[in-house]
Amino acid sequence: MLRQQLHLDCRSLPFCFLGRRSLARYQEACEEPLAIDWHPFDLRAGKRGPDGEIDHDADDGKGDDYYEQARENVRRLQAEYDVEMAQELRADVDSLPAQIVSVRVRETAPDAWLAFDEAVFDALWLDGRDIGDRDVLAEVAAEIDGLDPAVVDEALADDDLRERVTDMFDAARRQGVTGVPTFAYDGHAARGAVPPEQLERLVEGV
Repeated sequence: MLRQQLHLDCRSLPFCFLGRRSLARYQEACEEPLAIDWHPFDLRAGKRGPDGEIDHDADDGKGDDYYEQARENVRRLQAEYDVEMAQELRADVDSLPAQIVSVRVRETAPDAWLAFDEAVFDALWLDGRDIGDRDVLAEVAAEIDGLDPAVVDEALADDDLRERVTDMFDAARRQGVTGVPTFAYDGHAARGAVPPEQLERLVEGV
């Protein structure tokens, strides 16, 4: 099984979206179905204040050079995977609400989960919508067959669920995940929106 430690706050980073494109290409080439265990990860945990909100003024050590290099990498990967995106980077979106709702959907409506999760990614990166907004999440949920959009308010009002999602973030860090996306298999890992060939080497050793 390919275990992908996937920061779903990585929805506010383009590399998880692009990494999914690479994963999809690898899956299409697989002779047998590929089982995937998805995990959320909050890359912005260090910038959250006591109230859980992101402090956008907190110094994360990433300057203009970092972001320009990131934009160049996004443009290169867009061309490689033939995808048009609404923006290259999006630093003002907090996707923690989307991660919380995604976990609830996976637990209560597993058959609808993948469609919902992919639609959330598309809403941000293809449509430029703010997936930190509960109304946007409800609109996305309403478009998914078999999913009641009331799941959004139910999930976001559940403090126990929020705590469990935070525990998932902590578990990923204890396993050594520091960036997203991280693909892990059999004690080995590939980090970033790596090409399908690298995923093949990771899983199949070829």
